[in-house]
Amino acid sequence: MRLRRSRSTIVLSLTSLLAAALVGVGLLVPAAAASGVASQQFQATDSDQVAVHRVDASARQDAQASWSEQRMRSATPMHRLLDRTTALASPASTVKRGLPALIQPTRQAVSDLIPLALPETGGAWSGGGAVTKTAGRVFFNFNGADASCSGDAVTSGNRSVVITAGHCVKYEGTWHTSWVFVPGYDDGDRPHGTWTANTTLTTSQWEASEDLSYDVGAAVVDPLNGRRLTDAVGGQGIAFNQDRGQTMYSFGYPAADPYDGESLIYCSGTTFDDPLFSTDHGLNCDMTGGSSGGPWFLQFDEASGAGVQNSVNSFGYVFLPDVMFGPYFGSEAQALYNAAAAR
Repeated sequence: MRLRRSRSTIVLSLTSLLAAALVGVGLLVPAAAASGVASQQFQATDSDQVAVHRVDASARQDAQASWSEQRMRSATPMHRLLDRTTALASPASTVKRGLPALIQPTRQAVSDLIPLALPETGGAWSGGGAVTKTAGRVFFNFNGADASCSGDAVTSGNRSVVITAGHCVKYEGTWHTSWVFVPGYDDGDRPHGTWTANTTLTTSQWEASEDLSYDVGAAVVDPLNGRRLTDAVGGQGIAFNQDRGQTMYSFGYPAADPYDGESLIYCSGTTFDDPLFSTDHGLNCDMTGGSSGGPWFLQFDEASGAGVQNSVNSFGYVFLPDVMFGPYFGSEAQALYNAAAAR
């Protein structure tokens, strides 16, 4: 059986451990996660849980100037640039869970947020509202190739934080370069400008072994025209250590067939636990490559387009078509957010 559509990450064959039961199927998972390196546990301090890459000023200037509309349209969905391997992913590590924490979106109180229509497995978002400003496309260069992902602006003290997937900031030991965020991207239009990262960050677990359970990334972007990011577009809420099995909405800019990356797509439904190789949430969703890093929201209100981010689009399994998985936002994701918000 072949994958019906390109997904947000890479295609792998399963090893002989599953061959007898799952002949000809594959697993979508970042290749380096299957390197045989055991998942490491980092539980001491915030700095132990976060990997940080600072972008020098000249590189930021080059990135700001170089992303033309044509270059953005021709960027390859990240999953097409990732290596293939026949190795099986390492067993899922246990994501550390601490006390629940929830930060409000900038535009509406969480108590007012009510979902209106469920489910949706991959439709164009026509509801307007805050998400059309906070969600956007991410562009960068990975090993000499231009690539795209998705991301979201969240409320933070520095008013400059974008949350995305770990493989959208670093992959196979390489920090992506020329990294920019385009909130509200719409068919080549950049209504809120192009925001350049001065710092990109990921969890130490993703940096160490590309463990799918920790596939979370962040960027801190420079001010643009004298304004900080969430002053210009608003910020969604963000939450950690929440209950599983909740109603969630996922957004992104899938750029692989049948999508083209030019419009905001969403899915919605009740999440479930990954039964196999990660501690992630699962959601029925047919978004494809390029949607990686797009936000998952709790308490999302279709009327206002505001919600509380609680995961990102990460990966899918070949033998479970039209299902997206996203990492659980536990204490490590919270440490990542704290580190980004403090810069």
